[in-house]
Amino acid sequence: MFGYVVMNKPEMKFKDFDIYRSFYCGLCRELREKYGISGQLTLTYDMTFVILVLSGLYEPPTRKGTTHCIVHPLRAQQVRKNDITEYAADMNLLLTYYKCIDDWNDEKNFFRLGYAKLLEKKNSALVPRYRKKVKSIVSHLAQLSAWEKAGETDIDKMAGCFGKIMEEIFAYREDEWVLSLRRMGFFLGKFIYLLDAYEDVEKDVESGSYNPFSKDYIMEGFEEQVRHILILMLAEACREFEKLPIIKYADILRNILYSGVWLRFEAVSKKRREVREKEHVRSI
Repeated sequence: MFGYVVMNKPEMKFKDFDIYRSFYCGLCRELREKYGISGQLTLTYDMTFVILVLSGLYEPPTRKGTTHCIVHPLRAQQVRKNDITEYAADMNLLLTYYKCIDDWNDEKNFFRLGYAKLLEKKNSALVPRYRKKVKSIVSHLAQLSAWEKAGETDIDKMAGCFGKIMEEIFAYREDEWVLSLRRMGFFLGKFIYLLDAYEDVEKDVESGSYNPFSKDYIMEGFEEQVRHILILMLAEACREFEKLPIIKYADILRNILYSGVWLRFEAVSKKRREVREKEHVRSI
């Protein structure tokens, strides 16, 4: 996961922020208790969003409590946990492990290999419980890797492959809501993949790494083109979200979907504009 699916804190009510943070802290605590520090390091805002969606939809019994941690050693933090928190912790670990293996196979990144080794036994214990999801994650990561090595230029094809991974994560149960959850996860996954590629394009071009935008990013209007594509992806994800009978946490989720997810794009766009302006001034 990439940490793009975040809240817009200034636009969020205090009580909603406290609820959001309590679920985030609950996921952090769950990862620590189940998988130790190495598992806790897989914590992401993206999976917190998954917890809020599924908790709002299914409304499982949720346990409340407080905890202290290294980040907040003096002040106790509110914690909310339920069965979906456990599921999300499992998904977080699976995704991180197989992404590390994929990075090792593609880039021979020894740090990622070392981290995968730390998670290996924990991952193996989860495989029997989530065989279908593991198969989907592994097969789609492998397909992405193959297309990257082949220099695939179809942006929609590449983003859709990652979307399939997120689709499987959102499919918590096979019930009347699963189709909307799958489509929501699919388009949100495409958004995440494209935003990550947009943010990393200069770095990837400089290092010679694959990026689906490598041929387009120097063209005039590139940022607006990417913005338009991202709007289309989010519109589909939001359409599916609005079909779900979610009342609990709905304000928090709308804050994230309609505002928070754009924060990184705007930050990257602003930074690029500032760089171009400085270069323009130097050239005068």
